[in-house]
Amino acid sequence: MSTDANAPWLVVGLGNPGPEYAMNRHNVGFMVADLLAERTGGRFKRAGKAQAQVVEGRMGPPGPLSRRVVLVKPMSFMNLSGGPVNALRDFYKVPTAHVVAVHDELDIDYGTLRLKLGGGDNGHNGLKSITKAMGPEYHRVRFGIGRPPGRMPVADFVLKDFSSTERKELDFFVDRAADAVESLVLEGLERAQGAYNS
Repeated sequence: MSTDANAPWLVVGLGNPGPEYAMNRHNVGFMVADLLAERTGGRFKRAGKAQAQVVEGRMGPPGPLSRRVVLVKPMSFMNLSGGPVNALRDFYKVPTAHVVAVHDELDIDYGTLRLKLGGGDNGHNGLKSITKAMGPEYHRVRFGIGRPPGRMPVADFVLKDFSSTERKELDFFVDRAADAVESLVLEGLERAQGAYNS
């Protein structure tokens, strides 16, 4: 990766704004971003003209190994995430390879993580919007939510809250996803994949 190692990272949790969406499967990216903000000791604030909330902070131990990060929750609704993300990438001068999107993934079992760089959007409207705005060469932390039961339409499934059974383990899985993001930013993709791709 020929990017400046000292360039900041933009970690984007994907979701929909508003309390009615807060516990939806589609909002797991927001949950991970909230936990990372808590870990960095920051609070989300409106980002100027961009339709997003941001926290600026650092990841890792104090000193030369720590990394500057900007945590982002787009407030534009999932399907329009690309505009705010691209605006913030430009504003903070973040190389595309230092952008990390944390999102729900239907084709992976619940709670399973997969990290990768680039690739398609697999029908995910948030990724589709980001890729359209800045190309596909950004990192993804894919949080498995599994497939809908029976004939339930995908759109209904992702906009439903996690089930009571799923919620029992949700905090653990969100915590693990936040660890995976930190590992990716601090140690690189290969080491993070080795530790968290299950």
